[in-house]
Amino acid sequence: MQDHHKGSYINLPNVQNQISPLILSFGASDPVASIGLQADIASFTAMGCHGLPVTTCILVGDTSQVDDVYPLEADLVVEQARTILEDMPVVAFKIGQIASVENATAIAEIVSDYPDLPLVLDPFSSSIPDQGPDSEDILLAIRELLIPQTTLLLLSAVELSRLAETWKEGPAEEDIVADVMYLIDSGCEYVFVTGTPAEGNDVANTLFNESGVVRNDHWQRIPGLHVGSGNTLAASIAALLANGLEIPDAVLEAQEFTMAAISHAQRLGMGKLIPDRNFWAKEPE
Repeated sequence: MQDHHKGSYINLPNVQNQISPLILSFGASDPVASIGLQADIASFTAMGCHGLPVTTCILVGDTSQVDDVYPLEADLVVEQARTILEDMPVVAFKIGQIASVENATAIAEIVSDYPDLPLVLDPFSSSIPDQGPDSEDILLAIRELLIPQTTLLLLSAVELSRLAETWKEGPAEEDIVADVMYLIDSGCEYVFVTGTPAEGNDVANTLFNESGVVRNDHWQRIPGLHVGSGNTLAASIAALLANGLEIPDAVLEAQEFTMAAISHAQRLGMGKLIPDRNFWAKEPE
């Protein structure tokens, strides 16, 4: 791996050439740091990676809710990403909130130039308010432009059902497996669905590929209202892939990390609890 800044360290002893895996992340700037780029950075750091944040939109809100979403111009998104990609050896992409069709189109064009890099797509968040008439167009752009290029798509069972409405005609019975296979047939390599059917108070998450179910993991539900759990899961999967893990192993380890972060969640404001992605760095009581 090439060190672009080797000259800066020529007089320092014991310098290692190996650098942390670099992940370019497209997403929202969240002042609470519960979701979006700030949350990505924390999860990447926990996995020994360095995050490169490319802002697609700016959020206004607090720990209770996101009040407004302000998309950035597509040209600015492109300029941020292309400048970084020309300078640093990025090894993985993570895509979060997009907020406009123009940005979805721009991001799709950028990542298409790097087909060999793993791409984790987590474009949906229950925290983000509906964007009115643009919401359907954004959903279609995600389905048509980004999902076919995706290594792993992360979404909840509810979000999968909503996405499936974009290709189904009229009322149709929900069928998670059929909906997942439609996305895989479109080019997506893996689909990871959270909140799949489970018994009792468990939480079940299911990973699919073209062969069907790859793994189905059950976890005991942690009480409380949390924000940022899905963001933590997607970012940690991306980081583990950047570290060279195979997808089924990365999905398991990311779930373990996310459940631990949720179990250490903090009430930073008067609203929802926020997973503590830095729990591992704190001294035990």
